[in-house]
Amino acid sequence: MLDRFARFSLAIAEIDRCWHKLAAEEMAKYDLNSPHAVYLNALYQYPEGITAAKLGELCCKNKADVSRMVTILEKKGLVRKESTGSNLYRAKLLLTPAGEQAAEHVRRRAAVAVEAAGAGLSEEDRETFYRCLELITDNLRQLSKTGLPGSTHP
Repeated sequence: MLDRFARFSLAIAEIDRCWHKLAAEEMAKYDLNSPHAVYLNALYQYPEGITAAKLGELCCKNKADVSRMVTILEKKGLVRKESTGSNLYRAKLLLTPAGEQAAEHVRRRAAVAVEAAGAGLSEEDRETFYRCLELITDNLRQLSKTGLPGSTHP
Protein backbone atom coordinates (compact mmCIF):
# COMPACT_ATOMS: atom_id res chain seq x y z
CA MET A 1 0.00 0.00 0.00
CA LEU A 2 1.38 3.37 -0.98
CA ASP A 3 1.59 6.03 1.68
CA ARG A 4 -0.36 9.29 1.36
CA PHE A 5 2.57 11.23 -0.06
CA ALA A 6 3.24 8.68 -2.79
CA ARG A 7 -0.45 8.40 -3.70
CA PHE A 8 -0.81 12.20 -3.81
CA SER A 9 2.39 12.75 -5.81
CA LEU A 10 1.68 10.00 -8.31
CA ALA A 11 -1.94 11.08 -8.80
CA ILE A 12 -0.98 14.73 -9.39
CA ALA A 13 1.81 13.73 -11.79
CA GLU A 14 -0.50 11.40 -13.74
CA ILE A 15 -3.30 13.96 -13.93
CA ASP A 16 -0.82 16.54 -15.22
CA ARG A 17 0.69 14.11 -17.76
CA CYS A 18 -2.70 13.04 -19.11
CA TRP A 19 -4.04 16.59 -19.23
CA HIS A 20 -1.01 17.78 -21.21
CA LYS A 21 -1.36 14.86 -23.63
CA LEU A 22 -5.04 15.61 -24.26
CA ALA A 23 -4.44 19.36 -24.50
CA ALA A 24 -1.53 18.83 -26.91
CA GLU A 25 -3.78 16.75 -29.18
CA GLU A 26 -6.39 19.53 -29.22
CA MET A 27 -3.86 22.33 -29.69
CA ALA A 28 -2.05 20.54 -32.53
CA LYS A 29 -4.71 21.75 -35.00
CA TYR A 30 -3.52 25.29 -34.25
CA ASP A 31 0.15 24.24 -34.34
CA LEU A 32 0.37 25.10 -30.64
CA ASN A 33 1.31 23.22 -27.47
CA SER A 34 -0.71 22.27 -24.39
CA PRO A 35 0.34 25.31 -22.30
CA HIS A 36 -1.28 27.57 -24.88
CA ALA A 37 -4.66 26.12 -23.91
CA VAL A 38 -4.32 27.65 -20.45
CA TYR A 39 -3.46 31.05 -21.91
CA LEU A 40 -6.35 30.97 -24.39
CA ASN A 41 -8.76 30.01 -21.62
CA ALA A 42 -7.54 32.83 -19.38
CA LEU A 43 -7.77 35.38 -22.20
CA TYR A 44 -11.27 34.18 -23.08
CA GLN A 45 -12.44 35.07 -19.59
CA TYR A 46 -11.58 38.74 -20.27
CA PRO A 47 -13.22 39.78 -23.56
CA GLU A 48 -12.40 43.42 -22.77
CA GLY A 49 -8.71 42.44 -22.57
CA ILE A 50 -6.15 42.05 -19.80
CA THR A 51 -2.52 42.97 -19.27
CA ALA A 52 0.33 40.51 -19.58
CA ALA A 53 0.92 40.98 -15.85
CA LYS A 54 -2.64 39.86 -15.08
CA LEU A 55 -2.34 36.99 -17.55
CA GLY A 56 0.80 35.78 -15.80
CA GLU A 57 -0.96 35.96 -12.46
CA LEU A 58 -3.95 33.98 -13.76
CA CYS A 59 -1.77 31.32 -15.38
CA CYS A 60 0.76 31.22 -12.51
CA LYS A 61 3.58 32.00 -14.93
CA ASN A 62 6.50 34.41 -14.88
CA LYS A 63 7.01 37.39 -17.15
CA ALA A 64 9.36 35.54 -19.53
CA ASP A 65 6.91 32.66 -20.05
CA VAL A 66 4.00 35.05 -20.63
CA SER A 67 6.04 37.07 -23.11
CA ARG A 68 7.08 33.94 -25.01
CA MET A 69 3.54 32.54 -25.12
CA VAL A 70 1.91 35.83 -26.13
CA THR A 71 4.46 36.28 -28.92
CA ILE A 72 3.58 32.84 -30.28
CA LEU A 73 -0.15 33.51 -30.00
CA GLU A 74 0.33 36.85 -31.78
CA LYS A 75 2.27 35.22 -34.63
CA LYS A 76 -0.57 32.71 -35.03
CA GLY A 77 -3.04 35.59 -35.28
CA LEU A 78 -4.90 34.58 -32.10
CA VAL A 79 -3.97 37.53 -29.87
CA ARG A 80 -3.34 41.20 -30.46
CA LYS A 81 -1.83 43.87 -28.23
CA GLU A 82 -3.58 47.17 -27.75
CA SER A 83 -0.75 49.40 -26.61
CA THR A 84 -1.44 52.09 -24.05
CA GLY A 85 2.07 53.49 -24.06
CA SER A 86 5.68 52.43 -24.20
CA ASN A 87 5.39 49.56 -21.69
CA LEU A 88 4.26 46.58 -23.74
CA TYR A 89 3.92 44.43 -20.60
CA ARG A 90 1.07 46.74 -19.55
CA ALA A 91 -0.56 46.70 -23.00
CA LYS A 92 -4.03 45.23 -23.16
CA LEU A 93 -4.11 41.73 -24.67
CA LEU A 94 -7.19 40.76 -26.63
CA LEU A 95 -8.22 37.65 -28.51
CA THR A 96 -8.71 38.13 -32.22
CA PRO A 97 -11.80 36.55 -33.83
CA ALA A 98 -9.64 33.52 -34.68
CA GLY A 99 -8.39 33.51 -31.07
CA GLU A 100 -11.95 33.57 -29.78
CA GLN A 101 -12.78 30.57 -31.97
CA ALA A 102 -9.72 28.70 -30.74
CA ALA A 103 -10.50 29.55 -27.11
CA GLU A 104 -14.11 28.44 -27.51
CA HIS A 105 -12.88 25.17 -28.99
CA VAL A 106 -10.46 24.68 -26.08
CA ARG A 107 -13.21 25.39 -23.54
CA ARG A 108 -15.64 22.95 -25.19
CA ARG A 109 -13.05 20.19 -25.38
CA ALA A 110 -11.87 20.85 -21.81
CA ALA A 111 -15.48 20.52 -20.61
CA VAL A 112 -15.68 17.13 -22.36
CA ALA A 113 -12.42 16.05 -20.72
CA VAL A 114 -13.48 17.20 -17.25
CA GLU A 115 -16.85 15.49 -17.61
CA ALA A 116 -15.25 12.23 -18.74
CA ALA A 117 -12.56 12.40 -16.04
CA GLY A 118 -15.25 12.81 -13.38
CA ALA A 119 -17.39 9.94 -14.64
CA GLY A 120 -18.85 8.06 -11.69
CA LEU A 121 -18.64 11.01 -9.30
CA SER A 122 -21.79 12.50 -7.86
CA GLU A 123 -22.29 16.26 -7.95
CA GLU A 124 -21.60 16.29 -4.20
CA ASP A 125 -18.35 14.36 -4.74
CA ARG A 126 -17.31 16.88 -7.41
CA GLU A 127 -18.01 19.86 -5.16
CA THR A 128 -16.07 18.24 -2.34
CA PHE A 129 -13.19 17.35 -4.66
CA TYR A 130 -12.85 20.89 -6.03
CA ARG A 131 -13.12 22.42 -2.57
CA CYS A 132 -10.38 20.06 -1.33
CA LEU A 133 -8.24 20.68 -4.40
CA GLU A 134 -8.49 24.44 -3.86
CA LEU A 135 -7.52 24.10 -0.21
CA ILE A 136 -4.59 21.80 -1.01
CA THR A 137 -3.40 24.26 -3.68
CA ASP A 138 -3.63 27.21 -1.29
CA ASN A 139 -1.80 25.27 1.43
CA LEU A 140 0.97 24.13 -0.92
CA ARG A 141 1.33 27.63 -2.34
CA GLN A 142 1.81 28.98 1.19
CA LEU A 143 4.24 26.19 2.10
CA SER A 144 6.28 26.86 -1.04
CA LYS A 145 6.70 30.47 0.14
CA THR A 146 7.41 29.81 3.81
CA GLY A 147 8.92 26.32 3.72
CA LEU A 148 7.83 23.29 5.67
CA PRO A 149 7.40 23.75 9.42
CA GLY A 150 10.68 23.00 11.14
CA SER A 151 12.78 23.37 7.99
CA THR A 152 15.64 25.78 7.46
CA HIS A 153 14.06 27.16 4.28
CA PRO A 154 15.27 30.75 3.78
